[in-house]
Amino acid sequence: MTTTGQHSVTVCIDVDMGNGKLDSSRESRSNRHIPKIPRQFIETGRTLYSRHDNNLTKKVTRLVYDEVKIPAPWGYISGRWYGNRTERPILAIHGWLDNLGTFERLIPLLPDYIGVLCIDLPGHGRSSRFPAGVHYNVYDYVFIIPRVMKEFGWSKVSLMGHSLGGVMSFMYAAMAPTTVDFIISLDVLLPRRIEDPSKLFKDIEGYLVEERRQADGTHPEPPSFTLSKMRNVLARSSNNSIPNNLADHMLHRQVAKSQIYPEKVFFSRDGRVKFYHIFDIENGLAAEMARRIQKKPYLVIKGSLSPFVGPRCDEAISILSQDNPHFEFYEVQGAKHHVHLHAAEECARYIVPFIRNHRPSKSSKL
Repeated sequence: MTTTGQHSVTVCIDVDMGNGKLDSSRESRSNRHIPKIPRQFIETGRTLYSRHDNNLTKKVTRLVYDEVKIPAPWGYISGRWYGNRTERPILAIHGWLDNLGTFERLIPLLPDYIGVLCIDLPGHGRSSRFPAGVHYNVYDYVFIIPRVMKEFGWSKVSLMGHSLGGVMSFMYAAMAPTTVDFIISLDVLLPRRIEDPSKLFKDIEGYLVEERRQADGTHPEPPSFTLSKMRNVLARSSNNSIPNNLADHMLHRQVAKSQIYPEKVFFSRDGRVKFYHIFDIENGLAAEMARRIQKKPYLVIKGSLSPFVGPRCDEAISILSQDNPHFEFYEVQGAKHHVHLHAAEECARYIVPFIRNHRPSKSSKL
């Protein structure tokens, strides 16, 4: 594992609401892996918390992190290790087509005695892409978890995952339950079922078209947009789960400046990930997997406006919660799929005591 030096961001947090704002002038901009990010984007910075009342007293919190590169046969897994480097951190895994920026609003609200290692999955953010001819699928993504554990010498792992990251956490915990001490699952538990087999063929076709585009060099860039338009694209494609004013949390790790249209940017993630293969877990298998995890500390937070934790998950939730005082389920009213991004403060109300209970500070034991 390599690090690119310590960085920091300064976050202003409203004492009464837990809101804050990124001071982009304080964040180190060195060692960026994405080439030629538009200058206006760098200068604009990112808002960790939007807040309109400037009369409230604010507390300044300085978030320190290391940029890390975890070696892999196809390149490296990029990440940010926030906070404490002397103890095993929480491993945070983002969702499909997202990147580690998805956790930026949540991180400053978590207990400061424990670190958080956020990673970009292969093909996302600043991590290396899989080689040509290698397809993306959920099952292979699960192997990222033990790969990270092996790199740092962990015998156990604490998992926090959103969407795809939460599905990965469920699958890994079922495969190796003795190596997991807790799971925090953000608006997901099980993957959605494949209801239309024809979509699989469409994804195969789309994958092959994108692979050909990358290989033949006739179309070196995907479609490009102005930065303002890109924010709108992200908001629209997520059903406003990533609202326009929070889009920069994602964009700063997944856009590059167009060489054809200098005033525009394009998504720099691997276009092939759009056509990744969903691992279809039928109901009987889901129940058996839940039984293997049974009695494990498990926190599920659902956005009330999101369909991703629905009746399909009822049996698994029943099994996970049976005679298990360490299972917790909460629903955030009015929240969509990226509940931890646009409702970070309410999520933190549930996550913080869960972490303190199952990964307490060593000083609190004295």
